[in-house]
Amino acid sequence: MAGFFSTPIEYLRGIGPQKADLLKKELQLFTYGDLIQHYPFRHEDRTRFYPIAQLNDQMPYVQLKGRIRSLEMVGEGKKKRLVAYFSDGTGEIELVWFAKAAWVAKSLRSGTDYVAFGKPSKFGQKYSIAHPELEVLTDYNNAGGYLQPVYHTTEKLKRKFIDSKAISKIQEQLLKLAADYIHETLPQHLLEQYRLMGKKEALQGIHFPKDHEWLAKALFRLKFEELFYIQLRLLKLKLGRTEKYKGQVFDNPELLTRFYKDHLPFDLTGAQKRVVKEIYADVRSGKQMNRLLQGDVGSGKTIVAFISMLLAIGCGAQAALMAPTEILATQHYHGLKEFAKKLGLNIALLTGSTKQKARRQIHEALESGVLHILVGTHALLEDPVQFKNLGLAVIDEQHRFGVAQRARLWNKNELYPPHILVMTATPIPRTLAMTLYGDLDVSVIDELPAGRKPIQTVHRYDAHRLRVFGFMKEQIKEGRQIYIVYPLIEESEKLDLKDLTDGYESICRAFPQPEYQVSIVHGRQKPEEKEYEMQRFLKKQTQIMVATTVIEVGVNVPNASVMIIENAERFGLAQLHQLRGRVGRGAAQSYCILMTDFKLSKEARIRIDTMVRTNNGFEIADMDLRLRGPGDITGTQQSGITDLLVSDLSKDSKILQVARDAASALLEEDPLLELTQNKDVKRQVEAQTQDVLNWSRIS
Repeated sequence: MAGFFSTPIEYLRGIGPQKADLLKKELQLFTYGDLIQHYPFRHEDRTRFYPIAQLNDQMPYVQLKGRIRSLEMVGEGKKKRLVAYFSDGTGEIELVWFAKAAWVAKSLRSGTDYVAFGKPSKFGQKYSIAHPELEVLTDYNNAGGYLQPVYHTTEKLKRKFIDSKAISKIQEQLLKLAADYIHETLPQHLLEQYRLMGKKEALQGIHFPKDHEWLAKALFRLKFEELFYIQLRLLKLKLGRTEKYKGQVFDNPELLTRFYKDHLPFDLTGAQKRVVKEIYADVRSGKQMNRLLQGDVGSGKTIVAFISMLLAIGCGAQAALMAPTEILATQHYHGLKEFAKKLGLNIALLTGSTKQKARRQIHEALESGVLHILVGTHALLEDPVQFKNLGLAVIDEQHRFGVAQRARLWNKNELYPPHILVMTATPIPRTLAMTLYGDLDVSVIDELPAGRKPIQTVHRYDAHRLRVFGFMKEQIKEGRQIYIVYPLIEESEKLDLKDLTDGYESICRAFPQPEYQVSIVHGRQKPEEKEYEMQRFLKKQTQIMVATTVIEVGVNVPNASVMIIENAERFGLAQLHQLRGRVGRGAAQSYCILMTDFKLSKEARIRIDTMVRTNNGFEIADMDLRLRGPGDITGTQQSGITDLLVSDLSKDSKILQVARDAASALLEEDPLLELTQNKDVKRQVEAQTQDVLNWSRIS
């Protein structure tokens, strides 16, 4: 099988070296396997002919059968166009060509019967189709009754006459040749359990389905298979790791109980308690923990991380917390320091700007075991940083750290790899979490701490600016502080957006000194300037902070209660949600004001409406996935996300769940794929190299 499907495409009749080079360059199609998996992205309904009398302009594409009565050139110069008057006995429609009109005119004959296909439009009382597909009526196309596949192609390919129709003819030829080489890739018991079509039928059915039902079955089969193999790969990874890596056992909760009784300043929410239980079960199991902790901004992930650290420290181990920026690391350090102090624990901060002398002291204290907790940035990964016994590593904002960096943390303990807790404030839709982090266990904090009021979000147009200024002044009078975020630093000629400096000046005019003080923060500032402005805001020396998205992951200012986002339509949903999470950290009512122009695209309006309607990060993430697709959200090329050939994570969550359950059940019964009934699965997995992400591909 592998031999046939790895045949270069130039060996297919009618392709040849020149066309093959183009297909390789334009569509990354190198072999028969690549070509047969270049699936159509939609199908045109050629199953029936519509009478002209029944047309309406709401119809997508229609197929008509009739005769060209006459042809004429209409208009002058650039507006010159060819019009063919096409009739089927029930009515008449105009077929119109604006481009290459003279060339088309030469190939058409009046008084001849044709099949026309296109999108009907209505002008006044008349219907017309611009640039229809036209074929002379033959016995073959007169029968109708098929769905025409539409394939992705490019302008370069079209210029060489490799359009969707040409690709469809190539596919037809390849499917005939491939028939004897397509093997079943799923075990019989799964085909029966989920009523799945065979692999050969499914490939035929996705390219050339007989009807809509057949197409739906073919799609379900191929999506199930693709998601099944991705989940199988992730679950095998996870299984392999839990079998292979033993973890330190932390089963003495004394230190934690003391903290609960004497020093915890508030009650944990139900969600926090549930997550702590899940972590405790992991760290006392004897297997190495790999857990993803998801929770919205302000849901209390840090206290859960600290509690997990106490489980390690209580059993004589050390803990580390790694954050993506110096600002965040410092914030974590100050937050944890007061708790650590109460329990008599030693904690230190290590970042790029830690002085040499302090570094040496930290290294010594770590190696001797005197230092219990180390908080820092990437500096934690450096070779001189050696622990006596690292038991737990907490990583904040995981998507900013690569897998290789995680592995370096593992190597900080030679006897046992440390337990890993990955925290993210970016809510990840379940389908994405199952695919991106399918090898991690996932915990979710889906409850805000008591006393927190939900942030009120409103949408205001630029015309309402004076009202917004009035509201800001009221908030400042009450002792609150305000963020104003802009999408750009300097004016760009292409984008007519309010730039940061211009915005800063207009805010300074509307809020003059000495009554008001304004800070400015952006990515082009030196770290010390940025830090200075952040600190002024934190110490309430300034009431307004004008900034770019630098503050998206930034300081915790409980007194800031208003977030104003300028040109909100320019931000993605995830970013808007992250920015909104900068306020609402204290007990006061907080507000988020989304400022936009009147002109909004359909998508921008959906994003703004979603933000106004809900504070639920997971609902927002699901909408983001639907609008943008998975690749954009993760910003990553890992874990088969961009490797999907037929599935769509924003639409196929149900199939994904079914496929994961099936993969999980199969591995539970047969972890090494040794049973005869799973021989097809084993062959498929072995046919793929380990670095292929999507095991469902034809190898």
